[in-house]
Amino acid sequence: MILHCVFLRLKAAMTNDEKQALFDAIVALKQVVPGIVDIKYGPNVSPEGLHGGFVDGFAVTFDSAEARDAYLVHPDHVVVGERIVSSTDGGLAGILVFDLKL
Repeated sequence: MILHCVFLRLKAAMTNDEKQALFDAIVALKQVVPGIVDIKYGPNVSPEGLHGGFVDGFAVTFDSAEARDAYLVHPDHVVVGERIVSSTDGGLAGILVFDLKL
């Protein structure tokens, strides 16, 4: 299994409704991309203050590395990914991805 963690520096101008709509689109990928076991999202709640500006994020659990790789090129993920990039401060610089083998 793979835990695909994505940390975001969303634009300050985004409203809570816009954030929720973005995360709803991410969660909806579970219905169309094979191999997704679970998707969680939300704000960083660590008290350490070491977030580096990445205060929102989501994590996708995949049943295999192959499922994760198929997700990366899945057309629906590409569309949502473009939406994520356009929602972050600095585009790709506002996104940090970290994958763990479980």
